[in-house]
Amino acid sequence: MLSSLQQTLLLVVPLLLQLLMLTFAVLIDPYIRKPHRRLLLAIAALILSLIAQNLLESLLQDSNLLRTAVSVYGYCVRPVLLILFICIFDADRRFRPLWIAAAVNAAVYLTAFFSGVAFRFEDGVFVRGPLGWTCHVICLLLIVFHLQQVLFRYRRIRKPEAVIPVFTAVLIVAAVAVDSWILTDYQISMLTAAMVSGSLVYYIWLHLQFVREHEETLRAQQRIRIMMSQIQPHFLFNTLSTIQALIRTDPEKAFDTLETFGTYLRQNIDTINLPDRIPFETELQHVRVYTEIEMLRFPNITMDYKIEDSSFTLPALTVQPIVENAIRHGVRIRSRGVVCVSTRLDKTDHVVTIRDNGIGFDPEAALCGDETHIGIQNVRERIERLCGGSLTIESRPDAGACVTIRIPRGKEQP
Repeated sequence: MLSSLQQTLLLVVPLLLQLLMLTFAVLIDPYIRKPHRRLLLAIAALILSLIAQNLLESLLQDSNLLRTAVSVYGYCVRPVLLILFICIFDADRRFRPLWIAAAVNAAVYLTAFFSGVAFRFEDGVFVRGPLGWTCHVICLLLIVFHLQQVLFRYRRIRKPEAVIPVFTAVLIVAAVAVDSWILTDYQISMLTAAMVSGSLVYYIWLHLQFVREHEETLRAQQRIRIMMSQIQPHFLFNTLSTIQALIRTDPEKAFDTLETFGTYLRQNIDTINLPDRIPFETELQHVRVYTEIEMLRFPNITMDYKIEDSSFTLPALTVQPIVENAIRHGVRIRSRGVVCVSTRLDKTDHVVTIRDNGIGFDPEAALCGDETHIGIQNVRERIERLCGGSLTIESRPDAGACVTIRIPRGKEQP
């Protein structure tokens, strides 16, 4: 059998090591905001003091006064720790009513020095007074408030990291129940252990928040890069030159072309604020606008659309760049260049095919980021990441090219 000291060490040492590693990680982590860093360090310090309080409470069996002081400290600190967890979730709010509740809780338990209204010790035995459950009630209300806070924040975005604060709240409630009715005389309370676990879990939660925010920033930057890459200077200048020439020969056609060109620019700029995936019909509309301008400049080009399936979504600006490649590097030098955009639904996928009778190109070079072909590698990466789909290319010199996009069925919506 293990001695009492050995049992205590087995409980205390792992908790202390976890707090030490948490403190070290928080201090060196460059991605943690300063308010969160201060909160986590304060939590670690208070939990450390709570461990010391647990140990002292079990050692001070012969001094009612010292044991009362240590117990009062424990009752006062527990609501404070919960408030700090709540502050981590929303570090920009003051939560003054919560701090007032913590102050009321402390005032109730400070009466233990001169009254038994909260608790007292009689011959070394703990006796709970009529207000002895104040800490439990306030902590329960804080947990309920925190859960409401979590549900309100995540009810629209529905991110899985909402499970983390919910798990921490459930863990704390379970620990209080175990301490109150099962392990009433244990040297280290389950609540203290739960607080250590909660601090580690919240540190992980903060990192998940950073990762999500970082990904959103990267997606926004990527949308801007895609939008800018599609508005090529030569395309702008050539289109404006075409409109300028039409003003002299066919003003009505110039007016219509200018309107179409404005629609094209607006659709490109709008991609910054679009969701990750858009309906195929929206993307197809952008393709039609772009090709209408190009066919005005190159009357030898013909577009053919065979749309059998359109009930799916895909990343914005995926089909249009491929059509642009087909026109710029494939068919416009042909006496009769043809680009065909078709869709169909097979057993497993929504299939989009862009086929041309152009001069062909090296598929491997295009997928490896060949600057001659606009963003095909970027298109493939977004299709794989956002849709779980694929992009393949078939092409031979002087035999045209065929680009096939597959979007798995069952992922029609983002």
